[in-house]
Amino acid sequence: MRVVRGLRAALEWLRACPPVEEDLPPAVRRRIVETFGQELTVEQVVERVLDEVRREGDAAVARYNALLDGVPEEVPLLVAPQEVEAAYAQVEPQLVEALRQVSERVEAYHRRQLEHAQRPFQADGCGQLVRPLQRVGIYAPGTAVVYPSTVLMIAVPARVAGVEELVMCTPARPDGSVAPVKLVAAHIAGVQRIYRAGGVQAIAALAYGTESIPRADKICGPGNVFVATAKKRLFGQVGIDGLFGPSETVIVADATADPSLVAADLMAGAEHDELATCILIATDEALASAVLQEVEARLDSLARREVARASLTGRGMIAVVDSLEEALELANELAPEHLCLHLPDASAWLGRVRNAGCVFLGPMSAESLGDYAAGPSHVLPTGGSARFSSPLGVWDFLKVTAYVGLSAEEAARLGPAAARVARAEGLTGHALAIEARYRRP
Repeated sequence: MRVVRGLRAALEWLRACPPVEEDLPPAVRRRIVETFGQELTVEQVVERVLDEVRREGDAAVARYNALLDGVPEEVPLLVAPQEVEAAYAQVEPQLVEALRQVSERVEAYHRRQLEHAQRPFQADGCGQLVRPLQRVGIYAPGTAVVYPSTVLMIAVPARVAGVEELVMCTPARPDGSVAPVKLVAAHIAGVQRIYRAGGVQAIAALAYGTESIPRADKICGPGNVFVATAKKRLFGQVGIDGLFGPSETVIVADATADPSLVAADLMAGAEHDELATCILIATDEALASAVLQEVEARLDSLARREVARASLTGRGMIAVVDSLEEALELANELAPEHLCLHLPDASAWLGRVRNAGCVFLGPMSAESLGDYAAGPSHVLPTGGSARFSSPLGVWDFLKVTAYVGLSAEEAARLGPAAARVARAEGLTGHALAIEARYRRP
């Protein structure tokens, strides 16, 4: 990890830090040629798959399942209820119980959130209705490596919000099976139907609808660059949860912080991805040095040590600043996905946080607990988008309908001003329609 000293030097590093760019590995480029018979960009691949799924429906989804995931085309897209039931026997009971415990904790948090988000009102003849989306599609990537926690973190808030129907698309293994723990997590979270569909073809099916897979109002869930490009391309035709990049962890710590805990949080953030960004902002030179030593001593203990090392070497930083005020100024400029305050009075500094996906208060509030069991969804804004975006929550699954119900008296009171503005815009039809309400014989 590079070490910089002073707020100005840290801000200069931030501005000079190259944006995250993911070039396609040679193996992926070869796979594109094998699949499509020619070299294509990510955007060209996405456009081709979207077009074929839109035109051909199930047949295109099954064909790309076979081409990309090795699943025979005759395997049905819908995962039968018996397969979900059988999955419980293939997952150790302690893990099933842990998934239930996490689901209950996440649900409790989002039920409290719902009380604040779902507030209809009526005043002066106008108001709003708050209603849940009808159908949400969840994309759960992975066959070898799976993330049941992400299924819970999306499906539970959606169910709490009152979404009528939750469906999930997920890639299958070559034998047509879906990871049992993923099926169990989806069942616990309240997903009603699960389909064997991966990658762009899954996003396309959820956006357009096919013979088997229903059209969703919104698509949520992570994925590779092809999935992200498909979601970006389809935004406007279907709602999406957001465009997410590599994970980000920023830690603010003073001289009282435990170097081993700070180092543990940095390494946990770094093992996500080689492009993950992990930054310590310290007000104490001795702490910064001790943390660096801890990281160097313990990094080889990680199973994903090479990934973590690449992250910390390429995008890691320790900034030593003069005060906590400067530390929070830098943190707000970074607008990170995760902001950890390793401070004895962390809650007292929460009011100074303007930009962060989720704030972890004090050394016991490990970011990793937030990833799995604390309560808020771990689907958080990345890439500095915490400046204008929020964590996934019940509000992502609610929509507001405004309504106007004016009396004759209210129409007469508002009409002259409204008609005058309409005429100023050259819309005389609007003005006449307004005036007809209060200039009646």
